[in-house]
Amino acid sequence: MEQRPLGDTGLRAPRIVFGAGAQGGAVIRPSPELRLAAVRRALDLDIDWFDTAPGYGDGQSEENLGSIFDELGVAPRVSTKVRLAPEELDDIPGAVRRSLERSLERLRRPSVELIQLHNPIAAERTERGGVAVEDVLGPGGVAEAFEAVVGAGLATLAGFTALGETDALHELVASGRFQTLQAYHNLLNPSASRPVADGFSALDYRRIIAVAAGRGMGVLNIRVLAAGIAAGDPAPESASRFVMSPGSDAESDARRAALVAEALEGEPGTMAQRAIRFALATPGVSAVLVGFGTIEHIDAAVEALDQPSLSEAAMQRLDALYATDFAP
Repeated sequence: MEQRPLGDTGLRAPRIVFGAGAQGGAVIRPSPELRLAAVRRALDLDIDWFDTAPGYGDGQSEENLGSIFDELGVAPRVSTKVRLAPEELDDIPGAVRRSLERSLERLRRPSVELIQLHNPIAAERTERGGVAVEDVLGPGGVAEAFEAVVGAGLATLAGFTALGETDALHELVASGRFQTLQAYHNLLNPSASRPVADGFSALDYRRIIAVAAGRGMGVLNIRVLAAGIAAGDPAPESASRFVMSPGSDAESDARRAALVAEALEGEPGTMAQRAIRFALATPGVSAVLVGFGTIEHIDAAVEALDQPSLSEAAMQRLDALYATDFAP
């Protein structure tokens, strides 16, 4: 598999990264035999970067990955995250260090390639766990704490998940304090890379992918399948209770998905494969994170890499949709 430069960081990443979260959940929910088989199959296909977090399965994702890597005798690249609780904001450096050390213990490794902030970012702290820009960029903040753990050799790079308020996210990019970001970007909300209509009902990320890539940051595309809705799968029950990106609730995304499927009718591959190719063709995207539930999901994602790009006519139909608020 092609390894793309991760921005100007000096690291490279496979075009597909194994998302080890609850979406798909191959590392968390299935039997130990299936977990092992899924990781082995990914490695056989040169997917040698795994993205995890302490919150995925309450530590089970990291714990299982560490055990599987030991059993297979491998040491692939790993990215993990830190999510700060409100009570930890009085000692951000200490909280970051403790969280990362616990992650490394579960992963059974001395360091990770990438540590990322997992909280949403806003102008001010929010009730749903959002941290303020000042919590990140100010003295004793996350950026400073990440620089300390990178300096201590516990991580190679520092990044953040670009969820929250658009102005705040762009402020973090402009700070130059982070080397990567995870961008919410898919066929149903392409605003991180493409212009959308004024008044678009989903959050407009104002082409943050291009802005970040222009500063040399590595961009990892998350939620490429929009919790499976972009692939034509029914929304999981959790999708109706938790909105990751404002305006991208399950009902609205289902309406958008139907229109996108119509625009892409006749294009090669499944809707999931089309969604992956759409993301990978986006300038500035280094890799796409895909959550896998089965070995067949892994094979299908890799097959998408050999399929042709979406046609120019299909892209024109998509852009015509994106010029409207296509969630009637």
